[in-house]
Amino acid sequence: MSEITFREARAEDLEAIIRLHEEDELGSHGDAWTPETEPAYEAAFAAIASSPENMLFVAVDGDEVVGTFQLTFIPNLTGRGTLRVKVESVKVKAARRSGGIGGRMMTFAEEVARTRGARAMELTSNKTRKDAHRFYERLGFSRSHEGFKKKL
Repeated sequence: MSEITFREARAEDLEAIIRLHEEDELGSHGDAWTPETEPAYEAAFAAIASSPENMLFVAVDGDEVVGTFQLTFIPNLTGRGTLRVKVESVKVKAARRSGGIGGRMMTFAEEVARTRGARAMELTSNKTRKDAHRFYERLGFSRSHEGFKKKL
């Protein structure tokens, strides 16, 4: 495997990140990089970048962005004030899947979470993503809750 590195995303990574989401028909939420959508993505990126509770990362091979994920740190009153981290928007470039990048991204995410003091890591995955569920279970995640969403 080539040398994959991880770093916080930069503004110049934004198009590549959205292109990763475009590849995922189920999880793209209609994402597409166009002149019309670019301002919305730039505003979202700025909000994430300015939030101390959020971190957006990229996996990079040379100059190519091959993966991305976001961490959101959530202080909690229960569990004696346990800090949890939610992992979201995990994507690996379609042509690079099943090559270990996703596992390395999640290991890196866990290291960042531990460094920031998180004691629990959580994520959600669409019920139809059976391969993703097996992947997360191999990494030590367990099915613990039923998730609900409501569009506003």
